[in-house]
Amino acid sequence: MKTVSLKLSEALEAQLTALIRQRRTSKAAVVRAALEAYLTREGTPAGASILDVVQDLCGSVEGPVDLSTRRDTLDGYGQ
Repeated sequence: MKTVSLKLSEALEAQLTALIRQRRTSKAAVVRAALEAYLTREGTPAGASILDVVQDLCGSVEGPVDLSTRRDTLDGYGQ
């Protein structure tokens, strides 16, 4: 995971501290969950390409570079 640092107002830090004590979790876990919820709610930025959206997945699958090089994988395709 990457590290991010940020500054919080005293009031926000107090709310965060109260929440982590109540949930018995870490500040990082709460901030991560809040950021994920915010980004999900806001959606993908306008003008983002499909590569921007799935860039973290690129190279995560093993196999032939181009399935068309293996004709046996295409047998019966489209029929």
